[in-house]
Amino acid sequence: MSTSTYMDVVNNILVELNEVKLTSSTFSNAVNIQEFIKNAVNRALYDINQEHYQWPFLAVSTSTDPYLGNTYIETVAGTRWYLLNSASTGVDDDYGYVDWEKFTLTTEGVDGEVSPYTVDSLAPVSLEKWKMHYASTEAKDEAEDQTRGQPQRVIRNPDGRYFGLSPIPDKVYRVYFYAWNQMSPVVNYNDTFPFQEQYVQSVLIPRVRYYAWAFKENKDRSLLAQEDWKKGNRRMREQLIDDKAKREFRAGTIRNI
Repeated sequence: MSTSTYMDVVNNILVELNEVKLTSSTFSNAVNIQEFIKNAVNRALYDINQEHYQWPFLAVSTSTDPYLGNTYIETVAGTRWYLLNSASTGVDDDYGYVDWEKFTLTTEGVDGEVSPYTVDSLAPVSLEKWKMHYASTEAKDEAEDQTRGQPQRVIRNPDGRYFGLSPIPDKVYRVYFYAWNQMSPVVNYNDTFPFQEQYVQSVLIPRVRYYAWAFKENKDRSLLAQEDWKKGNRRMREQLIDDKAKREFRAGTIRNI
């Protein structure tokens, strides 16, 4: 987490613009340029999210088995469809991104299961492909249990909120996958940011600065801020994603399931 707060970033930009800084008592009722800068901070956060969906600070969890996934659901015998985020009440609470290529099914951790455990990758298929090649042979799954079995495929629902299993599970399994949350907006003056302070200074602030100077119609300064944003974002990706993956691969800590 950062040490800078929402208000710190807003005031940083306001000082550059020679505008009045906000205080904890005036922050929530900001208007005009102060309100614009507040909105620009969240706009910049969303821009960071859009640059890459797999930022480590947005990972759903870091405590689940890293070789299988960072979250999982347990299946119910006879049930095909599952909500990816079981706690979701709508699209605003859904995961921001899911890696559909890395779903893994296992019996490890399931009550009553003992070693040797089942650990198998699930092949991703679209709903259309499933209907074309598998639906008719699995038609009895809904009413009978004879054709149920260990799932071999994961079906992506077109709305991206649910996944299905083919065949329908015959018992309880754990289905692991990798998911990342959506970027949450900052709201309160003392809210902090989900990444390290260096990225507040080198990525977030330049992006807010870009919007601020564009608002002031200062093209030169907005272009300079845009270049700082690009450089900072590139370094952030190299340090948090690209180089990390390369180091893990070289160290032999990444394996395929």
